[in-house]
Amino acid sequence: MRSLRVLARLLDYPSAELQAAADELEAVLRAEARLPVPLRQRLGAWCRALADTPLLDLQASYVALFDRGRATSLLLFEHVHGESRARGQAMVDLLAEYEAAGFRIATRELPDHLPLFLEYLSTRDEEEIGRWLGEIRHILGLLAARLEERGASHALVPQALLALIGASEEIARHRATVAEETPDHTPQALDAVWEEEVVRFSAESDQDCALQSAEGRRLAERKYQATPQTVTLMPASPSSPATDR
Repeated sequence: MRSLRVLARLLDYPSAELQAAADELEAVLRAEARLPVPLRQRLGAWCRALADTPLLDLQASYVALFDRGRATSLLLFEHVHGESRARGQAMVDLLAEYEAAGFRIATRELPDHLPLFLEYLSTRDEEEIGRWLGEIRHILGLLAARLEERGASHALVPQALLALIGASEEIARHRATVAEETPDHTPQALDAVWEEEVVRFSAESDQDCALQSAEGRRLAERKYQATPQTVTLMPASPSSPATDR
């Protein structure tokens, strides 16, 4: 799915290549009929802003947003396992999923980095995409709420992912909690926020969500099969400082 590749790129560490591709990224998102029109318009405006903002400013904002503390981490397993040993096994299992699908990653990239995970999903059919996104919908909801609270345009990415599976209400579940959060970026405090949530990271789940149709935008409880898309887009950018943790 081409739009997933674009969303992955928008969460990557900003680069000159990203800025140069802004028009192409905007065009793909504007054509994504599964997304509500207002959301597509906001994503398009963000793409234009990326092209017009000095690169060093974009990079400084990105580091401040994603590389200081875990609250908005793009490493999915940090939110599930923290620093426990279980995280290592989860990494191995996810790498096995990638390899079984013929999806190769650079040795310096972490398999649970959300942009990389979306890149992988872009190679799968729509039913599988829906299942995987359904597995992490609570993470996406809290991430979106926290990015909204910080006034970050990056919140549009988890908003779009949840809209694709008809689970936008997941964000509302977390907004009040996030608004009351006392900033505390210690590992103990951030682990406590996530300890009630469990995610299996298995495409075998029976709690899957379906991608919405362009016509009806059915909610997640109505699962259906849509025609998969085979597309190409700009190649993934080289590993950024954000992925070399």
